Amino acid sequence: MFGRVLGTTLVQVTRSIAFLLFPISFIALIAWATAGSATGNTGDPLRAALWIWLGAHQIPFDLALPPAQIAGHFSYLPLGALLFPFLAMRSGIKRSIDRLGNDTSLLKLTELLFTVQYTIASMLLAYFSSTDSVKPVWYVVPLFVVPLSLITFATIGRRLAIGQAALYGSRALALLLGVASIILGISIFVHIQTIQDVTTVLQPGIIGGLLLLILNILYIPNAVVATLAYLSGSGFAVGSGTIVAPLSYHLNTIPAFPLLGASPSSKSPLALFGIAFVILTGAFLASWTINLSSRVLIQSLIIATLLTVFISYAASGALLTQALSSVGVSPWKFTLTVIPELCVGVFLANYLPRLGKRS
Repeated sequence: MFGRVLGTTLVQVTRSIAFLLFPISFIALIAWATAGSATGNTGDPLRAALWIWLGAHQIPFDLALPPAQIAGHFSYLPLGALLFPFLAMRSGIKRSIDRLGNDTSLLKLTELLFTVQYTIASMLLAYFSSTDSVKPVWYVVPLFVVPLSLITFATIGRRLAIGQAALYGSRALALLLGVASIILGISIFVHIQTIQDVTTVLQPGIIGGLLLLILNILYIPNAVVATLAYLSGSGFAVGSGTIVAPLSYHLNTIPAFPLLGASPSSKSPLALFGIAFVILTGAFLASWTINLSSRVLIQSLIIATLLTVFISYAASGALLTQALSSVGVSPWKFTLTVIPELCVGVFLANYLPRLGKRS
């Protein structure tokens, strides 16, 4: 039985990797052929496809930037790209379960073997795709691939059992991110001319323009987190020593990336009204758990804190050079602004009515 599960999951792991890697390789070859190459080595676009595949899994890269081989790091990766490995893994997992006759007694073994094999394959691809200039950090692959695989498994074949605390904590954060998405959309509309100007400067061409559009779309979740950080008061960075916040603005120029054209161009104290909405969300959280025990409320805040730390870490990182070694939100600043503001809302919702009754 073990051999049967091992063989089935191995086939589906290979299929899941190929399901995403082949289209990426095709696009990379087209881009390479369109742009031209001084070496004419077709191995370059294929290796680049592997790097894109690893980047979609949020695997960071160590770089040696030419011509002086200056050390760099690339960890500010598009969160939206996670959708593709999620869908590819989900398809492979479902096929594994179907091939094993939907035997529920084999689910745990299937989950274990699929996760282990996918992780090992990812580590091998990261290790063997390394060059002198670009080195995927292969030894951190399990930190990203294993949680992704487990989360993907949790969405298949059975209802995802979510505790009350996880439900309300994630709901509060989803509400905040939803409002931040609306604000980001308005900002893009208001700054559309700046975005067009940045795109014109790049002159990407037809193929390059399409790839640039896809890349900007994939970075939208990162921008949503940055927008929430701005509304909560902590702000975000677009390089080392920079800060874009309602009460502090230190940013001389923006990198030539169209989505950054939607960034504020100066201080905006009015944006601090966003803090009121974060506090209001805390009040909503208190109201959702009003008929439950205070323990559920405290657990919900703990879950919200853990999720905030996770998304802030995922939406921050380094972007190639030392000058862009800090891009996105600051995990500790973001967490230490959003969570206390939520707590203030919880406190006001719980204790203001009591004070009114006493008076």
